[in-house]
Amino acid sequence: GGNLKIQEFMIMPREDIDFRTKLENVTAVYHKLGKILVEKYGLSAKNLGDEGGFAPQLNTPNEALTIIQEAIKECGFEPGKDIFLALDCAASEYYDKKTGKYEVQSGIFLDRYELCSYYKDLLNDFPALKSIEDPFDEYDYEAWSIFMKEVINRMSRKVMVVGDDLYTTNCETVKKGIENQWANSLLLKVNQIGTITEAVDAAKLMFGENMDVIVSHRSGETSSTLIADLAVGIGAKYIKTGAPARGERVAKYNRLLEIEDFLSENNM
Repeated sequence: GGNLKIQEFMIMPREDIDFRTKLENVTAVYHKLGKILVEKYGLSAKNLGDEGGFAPQLNTPNEALTIIQEAIKECGFEPGKDIFLALDCAASEYYDKKTGKYEVQSGIFLDRYELCSYYKDLLNDFPALKSIEDPFDEYDYEAWSIFMKEVINRMSRKVMVVGDDLYTTNCETVKKGIENQWANSLLLKVNQIGTITEAVDAAKLMFGENMDVIVSHRSGETSSTLIADLAVGIGAKYIKTGAPARGERVAKYNRLLEIEDFLSENNM
């Protein structure tokens, strides 16, 4: 909905609390956001996208991030301390291969250097912004390297740069990315590469370099809870499985609650 080019605006809970509390906190923010959107933009603003996120008629990333921060604060949390912000840019969708430019907002076209500066400004304007997924086209390797070296590695805080379309959970591509410093995190999708074995091998490559792995769902998701067990089994810090809005997403969260209870009961 709206004119947003960036595909997803997400929230992440702080890491140093139990999973049940994390889930309660982000769920509270999600529902508070829905109420704020209805108040500001009408009932249609609460319409859901493929992965359970709201699809309001917004025009700029700043609008989206600002209203999410409003919801965080209204729940009594502090952005950048209790709840963090994250983006899935899916930049390949707004990249023009002929001109080499990105239409980051309607009518605004930026080359890779200008887009690096654009993301840098977002990171400075929103200190709670902790993760940026697919900020450049999947084959614009130079842009990824420039962003890491000139922006991310010079930040005073840790920011995750996540490769999804960039890596497609492919070990050979991950090896190249590590060698050339394209990103510092991997979005792991089992059915993207095709086998659990290859997905785990890709995760091991990242872990071997002290980089992060986010086990992820897909847009056309089922009620299978495999990725919840996989995330815990490989020791991933993160899982991306959509908003707490529909059964195919909620099933994963419920499975993680079951796993946490099991581990607690068995002192593991």
